[in-house]
Amino acid sequence: MNRIRRPAAALAALAALSLLGTACSTKASDSGGGTGADGVKTGPGVTEETITLGALTDLSGPYATLGKSIVQAQQMWAEQINDDGGICGRTIEIEVEDHGYDVQKAVAAYSKISPDVIAMPQVIGSPVVDALIDDLERDAVLSFPQAWSASLLGHDAVQVLGTTYDLDMMRAVDFLVREQGLKEGDTIGHVYFEGEYGANAVQGSTYAAEQAGIDIVEQKIKATDTDLTAQVTAVRGEDVDAMLISAGPAQTASLVGVAAASGFEVPVVTSAPGFAPQLLDTPAAPALEAMLHIVTAIPSVSSELPEVRQMVADYQEAYPGDLVDSGVLSGFNAAVLMGESLKAACDAKDLTREGLVEAHRSRDQVDVGLGSPQDFSDPGSPSSKQSYIIRPAQDSVGGTAPVEDATQPPGVEEYLTSAE
Repeated sequence: MNRIRRPAAALAALAALSLLGTACSTKASDSGGGTGADGVKTGPGVTEETITLGALTDLSGPYATLGKSIVQAQQMWAEQINDDGGICGRTIEIEVEDHGYDVQKAVAAYSKISPDVIAMPQVIGSPVVDALIDDLERDAVLSFPQAWSASLLGHDAVQVLGTTYDLDMMRAVDFLVREQGLKEGDTIGHVYFEGEYGANAVQGSTYAAEQAGIDIVEQKIKATDTDLTAQVTAVRGEDVDAMLISAGPAQTASLVGVAAASGFEVPVVTSAPGFAPQLLDTPAAPALEAMLHIVTAIPSVSSELPEVRQMVADYQEAYPGDLVDSGVLSGFNAAVLMGESLKAACDAKDLTREGLVEAHRSRDQVDVGLGSPQDFSDPGSPSSKQSYIIRPAQDSVGGTAPVEDATQPPGVEEYLTSAE
C-alpha cells in the first residue's frame, strides 16, 4: 500500500509503487463507520483522523508517463491540503495501485483497495473503467476516470470530467471549417482505435461533418498498430483535406510523421489522449508543430490562468526536472474537484460513500480556475460541453501553447438530444 508522502520522497518511490501495493493487505478495521465526535457520519475510507482515496493507475504500461504525472500531481494536492489542515479535520491519504493497463490486474487491485477507500480521483483507461463500472456503481465509490467515452455517462458514482470524445471531435470539425479552410464537399479522414474511445469519437465527427456537408473516410486501427503508413496511404487516396486521429501518442506521431515525409501536409486534429509532449523529442517534432492541433477539456499547461500558473510553479518546486505535462494538470484538476466534493459532504455532515456521491451530484456550477466550469448535477450529461484548442510547442511549458479558449461547438445540444 502506498500512502501520501512528501514530494521529494515520492520521486524515488514511484517506480516501486506496484511492489509496495502488493505487499500490503487491506485493513477492514480501519475502514471507518458510524458517527464521529464531530457529528459527521463516516463509512469506508473515513476515520476520525483520515480520509483515504484510491488511485488505479498505469505506471508500467502504455500510459506510464501519464500515470506518473497524475499520481505526482495528486500527491502534491494532498500534501497541500494536509498542510492547510486537511478536509473536515482529517488528513488526506492516497492508496496507489499500478495496473499496467491490464484489466485483470485492475480488477484485482480494485478488490484489494476498495474496502479501504471512500473515492477514487483517478482510474486510468477506458477498458479498466468498463470492467469496473458496475462495481463502482454498486459500491458507490465516486470515481473520476481518465477516460472520456460517452458510454461512461449515466452512472451516479462515475464522473467523466469535462467533455466526451464525441463532443471533442465535433469541436475539431468546427475548428477545421472555421480556421483551416474546410468547406462543403470536402473530405476528412478519421483514423481511430477500435473500441469505445474510437467509436464514440467517430460518432461526433460524423455528426458534425454531416451538418457541414463534409464527408468522413474512416480508418479503424488497433492499439498495437504503431506504423500508420497504410492508413495515410488509404486516406490520401480518398483525397482528404484534413485528418482526425483518435488514438494514442505513438499513433499520432506516426500519422503526422508519415504524412509530412510523403509531402501530404494537411491539417490534423487529435484529442487529449492522442498527444504527449515527449513526442517533441522525436523526429516527428517539426511535423507535429506544423500540422497538429489538439482538442482538450483542460487548457494548455502554458495557460495564463492564475490557478494554472500557480500549479505549474508548485509542481516545478515539488518535482524539479520533471516535465509539467497535461497529465499533471488533469490529475491536479481531478484532485481539486474531488476535494471540493469532500468539503461539500463534510458540510452536510455525511462522509459516507453515499453522502459523498449525493454531495457531488448537488453541485452544478463548479469553477476551480483550472478549466471550464463543471456541472455535476446530471449523471447522464457531460459535465462540460466546452473544450480548448491547443497546439504542440516545444518552447512552451508542458510542450503545448493555447490556440482557442474553451468554446462549445455548434450543434451540440441537438446532437445530445438526438442521442437520447
